[in-house]
Amino acid sequence: MSKLNQITKTRFILSNSLLGQNAIITFTNKKGETFTYNHDQVFANNQTRLLSMNCFIKYGNYTNSNKLPNWAA
Repeated sequence: MSKLNQITKTRFILSNSLLGQNAIITFTNKKGETFTYNHDQVFANNQTRLLSMNCFIKYGNYTNSNKLPNWAA
């Protein structure tokens, strides 16, 4: 069984560089709200959406510093 990689961030992020790393990401926004998600699972559930976003095409990632997007919940 693979070990989970616990990561703390200041924003929600889905990134090509984190794929396959078994990352469980916890981020706290500026309002002090904390969110935790499984990076690979959220990516897999939204792969079609992400791969069509300009930010993902250009930079290989999607970020949101305010909240967990509704589609990622």
